Amino acid sequence: MSRGGEMVYIPDDSDFSSFRDQCESLEGWHCRYNKAGVTVWSQGQEESCTVQKIKTRISCKDVPAETLYDVLHDTRYRKKWDSNMIETYDIGRLTVNADVGYYSWKCPSPLKNRDFVTLRSWLPLGNDYMIINYSVKHPKYPPRKDFVRAVSLQTGYLIKANGDSACVLYYLTQVDPRGSLPKWVVNRVSQFVAPKAMKKIYKAGLKYPEWKRKHDPGYKPWVYPEQNTLPSVSLAELSVQHADSLENIDETGLTEDHLSTSDHEA
Repeated sequence: MSRGGEMVYIPDDSDFSSFRDQCESLEGWHCRYNKAGVTVWSQGQEESCTVQKIKTRISCKDVPAETLYDVLHDTRYRKKWDSNMIETYDIGRLTVNADVGYYSWKCPSPLKNRDFVTLRSWLPLGNDYMIINYSVKHPKYPPRKDFVRAVSLQTGYLIKANGDSACVLYYLTQVDPRGSLPKWVVNRVSQFVAPKAMKKIYKAGLKYPEWKRKHDPGYKPWVYPEQNTLPSVSLAELSVQHADSLENIDETGLTEDHLSTSDHEA
């Protein structure tokens, strides 16, 4: 996403077009999972590689595309459905359709928990929507001792309308977890974690309209930029987060036997 350069930039139409092409193309992708309406692909790299590119698709009946778009933006609602999330918040806005945010999540024990600081941008295209991000450095949000700072090389969602009341959701991610992970973790992401996460988002979409009616129904700063009260952030304050500048921990010796039951259920 950062075009291989040092300068932080806000994604443009060509970046969104490229992201959409990656979501919709099957060329170079290997199917890893296909059950109950959820498909997971991985691309290119050997299975032992931890910086895999993973793509997931789910068909969402009875959830309009715009509803799922709201779900993925609404940080207050995320606390209701994303059980792997530890904390998330918006740091500041760059433009009407770009901001900087923080997200931390629980990794299955005994792995260390991870966190990100990302530049996120979004684009409504008629009845379809895209949200994409990549990792940046912000001087006020350096790596923390209690987390491993991971790097999103490119992560995002494509929501395609399928009629008025249904949609197809694509999630594509390429993340450097900053750790030499055991092979079972990489396999588990495609076989278990990714499908379960997609089903959670779908269920969250079904329940969102009722929840939103009771929680500030008119407040949607991602749709109405004039509602955005975040402080402005200048691009000059940010720099590209390079993985090689972060601590790299070796967790390859950890075995799946250590996983607690709750982790399997998460």
